[in-house]
Amino acid sequence: MISAPASGQGKTSVTAALARWHARQGRRVRVFKTGPDFLDPMVLERASGHRAEQLDLWMCGEADVRARLHAAAGEADLILIEGVMGLFDGSPSSADLAQRLGIPVLAVIDGSAMAQTFGALATGLARYRDGLRVYGVAANRIGSAYHAQLLRESLPADLRWLGALPRDAALALPERHLGLVAAGELGDIDVRLDALADAWAEHADTELPPPVDFAAAACADVPAHLQDARIAIARDVAFCFLYPANLQLLRQAGAELTFFSPVAGDTLPECDAVWLPGGYPELHLAALSANAALREALHRHVDAGKPLLAECGGLLYALDSLRDREGRSGDMAGLLRGSAAIQPRLAALGLQSVVLPEGELRGHTFHYASAQIQAEAIAQSHNPNGGPSREAVYRRKRLTASFVHFYFPSDPAAAVQLLRP
Repeated sequence: MISAPASGQGKTSVTAALARWHARQGRRVRVFKTGPDFLDPMVLERASGHRAEQLDLWMCGEADVRARLHAAAGEADLILIEGVMGLFDGSPSSADLAQRLGIPVLAVIDGSAMAQTFGALATGLARYRDGLRVYGVAANRIGSAYHAQLLRESLPADLRWLGALPRDAALALPERHLGLVAAGELGDIDVRLDALADAWAEHADTELPPPVDFAAAACADVPAHLQDARIAIARDVAFCFLYPANLQLLRQAGAELTFFSPVAGDTLPECDAVWLPGGYPELHLAALSANAALREALHRHVDAGKPLLAECGGLLYALDSLRDREGRSGDMAGLLRGSAAIQPRLAALGLQSVVLPEGELRGHTFHYASAQIQAEAIAQSHNPNGGPSREAVYRRKRLTASFVHFYFPSDPAAAVQLLRP
């Protein structure tokens, strides 16, 4: 488990550096991300050469987490799990996951503005909770080899020095309002990942912690109710927030998945159901507005009573219009009466659970949009930790739309029913 005292310390950079470095040594590396994040796993998938899945004790459930780790352990030499926020932040936290499954922790600390205090922070993380094993520490944004030496010498004897990354703009992973820029949008992503691995190699400890055993476990049963169903899924730079576990579940249910790009001008493929996932429609207003053929096809699909699931960015596209941060506006699909605008400040964040007629699905919300929707909500989400973010769910015939990103394995039967013809 790669964690840190806080967000912004360099967890993704260190995890990516480790994944690429070990993969170059010929090891089979599998990487997971703690929590519901979409963007970090895109980078980690590129770094490791294998899809990166999400682990969350609440959203996914402990049985699902254990099943995915057990499956990964059967085919990999090394499993890396990037934490979320700080080590003890949230409920459930990265520490909860590590302790529940007996996973050793690598603590990443931004050492750019400190020397011996590095050791004090590391000691605090390691001693804060009984039963949690912090195996070692890595430094991010070091200024020189001497700086790294000072940080290393500040550690107590029972905490290993595991490596460091320098303060170098060439190693930075670009960001925007929802987090990292999607890996597929970075033409030099492999150059950056190789540079991270090269930099890591200068200070890395090549010894790995002792192996961890995972007991056999199985994911929840998936009803085979999508046999011969063809599901069209929007997937491009505007619709890119797709959990690998969701795609896997739909295939297990018997569905044939076909992908199309609204931004590239694709119209709707022949299909029985449609999924418009989240992403960045606000960054591609002109292309989406110009795709009149797709809008018309989606209207025919919904009017015919066929299923359509629109999540977050998909919901924004389903409205009449969308305005970006600079005030530019574009015509969207018009499947639901309403409009939305991207705000400068975060509008909603947190885990969510929604009770639908089909069942109870878990997921999360994270967006900067303010929407005015002229429709009655059929359900309201709630945050399991009592947080303020709550999201409405709208329905028109078989169209279901919400800001919530659903994790389908949290209730396979409900997810299948949402898209069942």
